[in-house]
Amino acid sequence: MTATSRVSRATTRILSVIRPQRPTLPRDIKVMLAAAFLIALGFGLVAPVLPQFATTFDVGATAAAVIVSIFAFMRLVFAPAGGALIGRWGERPVYVAGLLIVAVSTAACAFAQDYWQLLVFRGLGGVGSVMFTVASMALVVRLAPPESRGRVSGAYASAFLIGSVLGPVVGGLLAGFGLRVPFLCYAAALILAAAVVQTQLSHAPSADRSTVGRAPDMRFAEAWGIGVYRSALLSSFANGWATFGVRMATVPLFAVAALGAGPEAAGLALAVFAAGNAAALTFSGRLADSLGRRPLMVVGLLVAGLATAAIGFTSHLGWFLAASVVAGVGSGLLGPAQQAAVADVIGNERSGGRVLAAYQMTSDVGAIAGPVLVGVLADRLGYGWAFGVTGGVLVLAAACWSVTREPLKRIEG
Repeated sequence: MTATSRVSRATTRILSVIRPQRPTLPRDIKVMLAAAFLIALGFGLVAPVLPQFATTFDVGATAAAVIVSIFAFMRLVFAPAGGALIGRWGERPVYVAGLLIVAVSTAACAFAQDYWQLLVFRGLGGVGSVMFTVASMALVVRLAPPESRGRVSGAYASAFLIGSVLGPVVGGLLAGFGLRVPFLCYAAALILAAAVVQTQLSHAPSADRSTVGRAPDMRFAEAWGIGVYRSALLSSFANGWATFGVRMATVPLFAVAALGAGPEAAGLALAVFAAGNAAALTFSGRLADSLGRRPLMVVGLLVAGLATAAIGFTSHLGWFLAASVVAGVGSGLLGPAQQAAVADVIGNERSGGRVLAAYQMTSDVGAIAGPVLVGVLADRLGYGWAFGVTGGVLVLAAACWSVTREPLKRIEG
């Protein structure tokens, strides 16, 4: 064999790992991707205007922040009930019902006459949100082919990311017609997403169990007995703490207080984080299916953790943005592998409503508790400690995954 042919064969083997054969995704998965994009796009419409809209009722910044946090609080409180509803009714009915609840509550927000009405309507939206979030995860788990779970999870995350990036841009433009208009547009997007799911998702057993009887329901105690699931709960908590909590609440404060930069720097940091996340998502799902879940989890958590810790020690805008984009890459590496690992635990033949509800709750707990604890650290010890502890939580999750059994072998073996 010549040297050229050996190099050619080695290159082929490497490419087969990095870019394996990509079978066409099932039609039902494409329907779920379209719905995810519509949901994220709609949410992005109201995100930039919600705090400002709350202040029109003559309340201060703290009361406006409560309007934002009540949504996450209600998601957390209602998550166990949402999982139980999936076990009783099936994924699709709970998914559609959740979308319609958020649509009605969001439209009601547009017509709120005082602060307390807005608070109640927004809180009801959190109930519907956790319903469709857990139900959508359960549907993706049941519909995704085992050999493509990482790729499907990556595509699903990408659909949400694209919608989340476009939404605030469109929402900012719509706000020029009045602060109530984005709420009505979000409600319309949710109704459209509900219609897409209800009419376009096939009525196969995996998509709608209500037509064929109940599938076995995986109990939380059974999942808890599997090391992969326990590691996924820890990494979900860590990712919620860092990505959905500290990134949104503390990074903007750091940009202003420590770097002396304006709000535009915080917005730019969030944008480059999203860019790094999007770049990683283009290949991380495929790698999770070919190399395994554990390598992507360990590398992703380490990259995100070290980059997040580094943010607290930056003193120049350039380094701050560089650390932010690297943290985004780390988050994009671990996201599809983490969701695929949970899907490996549940499998395609069982309902995982309760198991997925607990998994979602750990992320929400991290997103709520992280900014509070990090805020205390920043006030008393400085931002270096605040971001250092946040990075440490991610590194701890990486250490846990490094001694966890590879879940992909559960499929192959």
